[in-house]
Amino acid sequence: MDKPVSICVIGSGYVGLVAAACFAEIGHRVVCVDNDEAKVRQLCTGGVPIFERHLPELLARHRGHAIRFTTDLGEAVASSEAVFIAVGTPQGDSGAADLSYVEAVVAEIARTIVSYKVIVEKSTVPVYTNDWIRRVLLRHGVAPESFDVVSNPEFLREGTAVEDFLHPDRIVVGANSERAAELLRRIYAPLAEGGYYAQAGALAGACGVDRPAKLLVTSTQSAEIIKHASNAFLAMKISFINAVANLAEAVDADIEDIAAGIGLDSRIGPKFLRAGLGYGGSCFPKDVAAFHWVAQERGVDFHLLEEVRKINETQKQVFFHKVRSALWTLRGKRLAALGLAFKGDTDDIRESPAIGMIQMLLDAGAIVTAYDPAAMERAQETLPPAQNMHYADDLYAAAENADALLILTDWKQFAALDLARLNRAMRFPIVIDGRNLYKPAEMQRCGFTYVSVGRPTAYHAQEGKPRKDRD
Repeated sequence: MDKPVSICVIGSGYVGLVAAACFAEIGHRVVCVDNDEAKVRQLCTGGVPIFERHLPELLARHRGHAIRFTTDLGEAVASSEAVFIAVGTPQGDSGAADLSYVEAVVAEIARTIVSYKVIVEKSTVPVYTNDWIRRVLLRHGVAPESFDVVSNPEFLREGTAVEDFLHPDRIVVGANSERAAELLRRIYAPLAEGGYYAQAGALAGACGVDRPAKLLVTSTQSAEIIKHASNAFLAMKISFINAVANLAEAVDADIEDIAAGIGLDSRIGPKFLRAGLGYGGSCFPKDVAAFHWVAQERGVDFHLLEEVRKINETQKQVFFHKVRSALWTLRGKRLAALGLAFKGDTDDIRESPAIGMIQMLLDAGAIVTAYDPAAMERAQETLPPAQNMHYADDLYAAAENADALLILTDWKQFAALDLARLNRAMRFPIVIDGRNLYKPAEMQRCGFTYVSVGRPTAYHAQEGKPRKDRD
């Protein structure tokens, strides 16, 4: 890079830490700020507080020279040209995003500005947050010519966040000032002009020297809406295919075939057309609610978003009914639960459908033994201690003597089980798959009764189809 940019990233969560590491990877000088002293010590001494592929390698490569960590926000802001705000915006009781953390950070930034800074919203925020950030800075006495506010929403998926940052579908920059827009162009030039991809050791992916990342410059308001609208649309696709799955089940159709047929339409595409337990995580539930709240505040009737949320909540009840129907009663039944994270390749359990399902099963009197490759420690901090809740060291230990096995998270290793070994371990060979990782005919051949989402149940030959389902 001809001219690296000095960058401050405030917040070392999923977004902030990935952004900081990736900015260092593409050639900038980065200081990452967090008020959690223990986390900062961990990062300074080589630890990585989140489970994210490629992140440990990037931090190890750049720690101590291209990237450093501190609790001193004032010093970090003073030494930087661009200040990225990547703090939490949790959902409030009304559905609106709680922006108190953003406001507190902006107030602290205001006390340190002595030269021109570009303040960048990286957190997911409602439209006109940029205007409020500007007002807060002005109220704290910052001269209007000393700053610009830019919206630069993230489009990172947990588990693939590093690849998503370095090989993005698009980079969106919302700027109402050409001076600020030009600084963001400089920051993203290694990706948007392709220079990063020519470097030795560059992470391989969808972009390249001859196919650099696309950079879109819009107004700040448009950029803020792009983020919320994108997540709401993806959540809508998930809820839509789950609603279709329930119809498919009612008429003995196969949702996997239906989704494939829909996804072949180039106007729709196959992504996010996977029937299952519904969406979860830190983004979709919060962003759908916040986007709906913003629309209501502006007098816009957006009932579609409420239906998206309702379908998602109903899907958990649909799956719970599948478990109860397969086992008749749940009290005292021993269930193996594969998965605790809201999706594979992450340890994040926020709004995880798996956690919600396990809690429902425990409330119904079942005995649950869970296994997850990365999320068990976090789950133990969240799920209340109970005599009927256990954790296993591996997935086959979880299945030992189980009345049924539930697949709740789409980890790759859960799609590659040794089915003969699994069958031997279980008391009854019943698999209830909330992620549709297997083909019903294959599971039936391997001696299982296999219940999935949006497909007819495949019954073990010795068990036979229940009388009420015959004919």
